[in-house]
Amino acid sequence: MARKSLIERERKREKLEQKYHLIRRSSKKELSEVSSLREKSKIHRKLQSSPRNSAPVRRHRRCFLTGRPRANYRDFGLSGYILREMVYACLLPGATRSSW
Repeated sequence: MARKSLIERERKREKLEQKYHLIRRSSKKELSEVSSLREKSKIHRKLQSSPRNSAPVRRHRRCFLTGRPRANYRDFGLSGYILREMVYACLLPGATRSSW
């Protein structure tokens, strides 16, 4: 199980991303449309003034059950070892374990 503080930090980043999503998107759109260098630098400063954790790149995908940040499968939202345990317990339909 991941530490609660790390999971809460991730939730805070998610809220910040949602809050600044429209502002960042509109600024990036303006940045691509403007041709003068001065205008681009103004818009870039505006983008830089938003909180660092509002960028979607800063978010990390975590396991739905344990909060583990590594070895996550996008399709299931689970980490590798939880996925393996669920396959062995026949809890995931369509997933088979290999045996030879």
